[in-house]
Amino acid sequence: MNFDENIERRNTHSSKWDMMEPLYGVSAEDGIPMWVADMDFRPPQSVQDKLNEVNRHGVYGYFGDDSLYLDAIQWWMKNRHGWDVPRGGIFTTHGLVNGTAMCVDTFTAPGDGVVLFTPVYHAFAKVIRANDREIIELPLVNHNGRYEMDFNAYDEALPAHARMVILCSPHNPGGRVWSRAELEEVAAFAKRHNLILVSDEIHHDLTFGVKHTPMALIEGISDRLVMMTASTKTFNIAGCHSGNVIIGDPDLRARFAKRMQGLGLSANSFGLHMVTAAYSPEGAQWVDELVRYIDGNRQIFDAGINAIPGVESMNLDSTYLAWVDFSGTGMVLDEVISRVQQQAKIAANHGPTFGTGGEKFLRFNIGTTRANVERAVANMQAAFADLQ
Repeated sequence: MNFDENIERRNTHSSKWDMMEPLYGVSAEDGIPMWVADMDFRPPQSVQDKLNEVNRHGVYGYFGDDSLYLDAIQWWMKNRHGWDVPRGGIFTTHGLVNGTAMCVDTFTAPGDGVVLFTPVYHAFAKVIRANDREIIELPLVNHNGRYEMDFNAYDEALPAHARMVILCSPHNPGGRVWSRAELEEVAAFAKRHNLILVSDEIHHDLTFGVKHTPMALIEGISDRLVMMTASTKTFNIAGCHSGNVIIGDPDLRARFAKRMQGLGLSANSFGLHMVTAAYSPEGAQWVDELVRYIDGNRQIFDAGINAIPGVESMNLDSTYLAWVDFSGTGMVLDEVISRVQQQAKIAANHGPTFGTGGEKFLRFNIGTTRANVERAVANMQAAFADLQ
């Protein structure tokens, strides 16, 4: 796979490229989109071949017999993560934002509290609010540029109406791969407070020399655990809007199945074909090459950004999303954003949208060509040259 290939994405209905100017004032002609979390790479050839096969057949009816799809999910999770997925517990949602919303809708009631360890992926808060639940923010501790959890403080701060906790594992935007010991603490916290635990593990395949542990492998939590996984971030097929909610507990599974049926939800056939083709030996080889490439981008980006006085890119264990702290510049965030967008001509996610703790940060997507990353670093250094 040639990850250096410059694939033209402008005027292709790409949210990342075609919405950059309306939302950020950064022209796609000479700007660099580093906001939306999709990559500028084609997926494995196995995915392209499957879509071509479907297109050649030319009849797009209802999808039946999902046995190969389920086989592929089980094979991938067993071989890549050491996790034996219960076949009967796999539900397909329209991506994991939809999966999150479905969990909130199924397992909580209006007015209930849903816990987020902030800063965290901004879509969680959006669906919680839209479902008339209350967001309970438990801030992560930024310890020397690395996020940690403080359960003594969380136990004291947790209100009585909390019913669910959503964990982002690996963490977006901080890039942490939580250790097994930390996951055990999360599980114990959920048990102490009788919370449903939803573990969003969408970035679990994209790690840099650090082992990700699925929450499903933590003992004693299965009676309250809902796992969420997807191939979409791994293989850059977010447009297929396919995610998996995986539930081992029979009672939780029955409740979720009833809600899915009540809303009349079923999977998109193109997504099922793409996931089946991606979760394959060819897909595995492609991911290994991708991770090496992104790791190279990560090192170049971090070295260049960290050379700017007062600016620090948080070290990533996982993801292709760099989380950059501008607090050391002494600037208010509006000035930082102005320099990044108007001078460096980069569209990056604004930190406050990720909740408490994100006030001085921006998130940059480095899942793009090496040339784009190098240009972004050069632009950033020029935009903050007065700090040199």
